[in-house]
Amino acid sequence: MHYAIRHTTLFQYSSPVRESVMELRLQPRSEGPQALRSFQISTNPRAQLYAYSDSLGNAVYHFNILRQHRELRIDTQSVVEMSQFPEVPDALDSLEWDRFNSFNLGADHFDMMEPSKFARRSETLEAFCRDTGLERSVADPLSALRNLNTTIFQSFGYEQGVTEVHSPIDDALRAKRGVCQDFAHIMIAIARGWGIPARYVSGYLFHRTKNEHRSGEDASHAWIEAWLPSLGWVGFDPTNNVLAQDRHIRVAVGRDYADVPPTRGTFKGDADTDLQIAVTVSPAQAPIRHEEFLRVARPERSRPEHSGRAEEFYHQQQQQQQQ
Repeated sequence: MHYAIRHTTLFQYSSPVRESVMELRLQPRSEGPQALRSFQISTNPRAQLYAYSDSLGNAVYHFNILRQHRELRIDTQSVVEMSQFPEVPDALDSLEWDRFNSFNLGADHFDMMEPSKFARRSETLEAFCRDTGLERSVADPLSALRNLNTTIFQSFGYEQGVTEVHSPIDDALRAKRGVCQDFAHIMIAIARGWGIPARYVSGYLFHRTKNEHRSGEDASHAWIEAWLPSLGWVGFDPTNNVLAQDRHIRVAVGRDYADVPPTRGTFKGDADTDLQIAVTVSPAQAPIRHEEFLRVARPERSRPEHSGRAEEFYHQQQQQQQQ
């Protein structure tokens, strides 16, 4: 199966700004069953793009626009091919817990076992684990993760606007509502507490039918991957209570969202900012209809009360991309 993805980010300023600096993590990864077949990126105003791979293998693009502008548009188009994913068994043997040892774990795994900015234990999380019976399971770790995936799905309602992009997981835990970013961080924190390496995945989810999943079909998505010695990295989507397989298109991986925002940047100038994001994911053989794509997913207007724009602009970018 081939998927075509188009992702546009549009920044509009209330008055001209004289410089924009931007970092992008929008290129799908190419590894395992997922193969990147094409990728294009364009900006308006045009900019010289520079690229590198970060320590986790994510493609990072960055640019600097030094001339005055009222609008910045970033448009990416990708085609990925998905091969068949290895079948994941229902369970593993109980000795799998003992395989989390120094012989099987490397430096990259240990980094995904430590608390991170958004995925960390708290008293509220500990209470949630007690109430739902999520202390370390006596069953095998795969069965424990499947149960954790289902428990988060059943315990929380999906609702945008309840949390913000920089909210700690306690906000979603108290409200019993949130978005995919919150559910991923909660699952990562619990899995790490069990001694299982877990990482955050940003990307896209293809919806076969409208309202098939709780997450929005016109936005980016997030889920987790947990490392099991007998299987390697296995994806879990607690927002939708499914394994992450051939309809989950991986863009970037990190310790949590702070490592992999789709865009991160700032500008020089005294202006309010409108940020609009549109995403389309479709089978590659089907044409991407331009008018459908330009439908704005989540328009939002920020009205800073003072002239210090940079930090507010950064948080607004991330809030718009929280799904």
